[in-house]
Amino acid sequence: MTPLRGIALKLASVVLFVGMAALIKAGSAEVPTGQAVFFRSFFALPVILVWLIWRGDLSTGLRVRDPMLHFLRGIIGVSAMGCNFAALGLLPLPEVTALGYAAPLLTVIFAALMLGERVRIFRLSAVFVGLFGVGLVMWPLLTVSEVNGMVLTGIGFVMTSAVLRALSQIHIRRMVATEQTSAIVFYFSLTSTVLALLTLPFGWVIPTGGTAAMLVAAGLIGGVAQICITSAYRGAEAALLAPFDYASILFAILIGYIFFDEVPTVMMLLGSSVVIFSGIAIILRERYLGLKRHRARPSMTPQG
Repeated sequence: MTPLRGIALKLASVVLFVGMAALIKAGSAEVPTGQAVFFRSFFALPVILVWLIWRGDLSTGLRVRDPMLHFLRGIIGVSAMGCNFAALGLLPLPEVTALGYAAPLLTVIFAALMLGERVRIFRLSAVFVGLFGVGLVMWPLLTVSEVNGMVLTGIGFVMTSAVLRALSQIHIRRMVATEQTSAIVFYFSLTSTVLALLTLPFGWVIPTGGTAAMLVAAGLIGGVAQICITSAYRGAEAALLAPFDYASILFAILIGYIFFDEVPTVMMLLGSSVVIFSGIAIILRERYLGLKRHRARPSMTPQG
């Protein structure tokens, strides 16, 4: 696979994930969050299984060494998903997307605190600039005259989701040392399906045909998007693909405007730009340091 194909798959996953979020948002007025999480997780499973069979990886790709790692990943991930889906029902799609960019910034901080990774002043400064951008995105939501508890709750949900997603990334970094990527993807969907079922006594409804179709589509699209992003990283370096995550704001603005009559504010656009700038700065810095370490290795090899 060429890097260009990896980029194409990454962009496809970004478009699909935003489309999935829009479908979840459209169904949020009728279906409770736990039920939406169930649809998203359950209907992703057959897509992932077909992918593993097609790759001939079904027998080996689902083996695990530590089931508890997968269970913990499922708890963190399904909590993040639930918070994000709840936020989609309370806030505009572009704002949820932009505020979600706090997750990779928080990952840098958590990696330093929990994994002992060295964070230099450049990355730390970029993180704080990015968090300032997140604050700019929040500002119009907090200062409009009709601000209410729903808006504040939505902000709380999306920021909690960002924290949990960052913690999930730290956990996955530990998992990949012993667990296969395909197993991580499959067992996350399986665990989140089971955990979402636990919300059944708390108000599940029988959705209308249109809403049910949207939720099923969200699950199928989510599964395809997960495959796209997994396949993308097989063909190109993470540092090359990571900046394309930020294309999601463009699709979120477009979908939000067309389907939900959501007009982005100037402050939201400014804040998003600041967050994207800081995120790309971190990515480029990591790429530079990685290349520097790679060049330094031969000089440390004993001669003769």
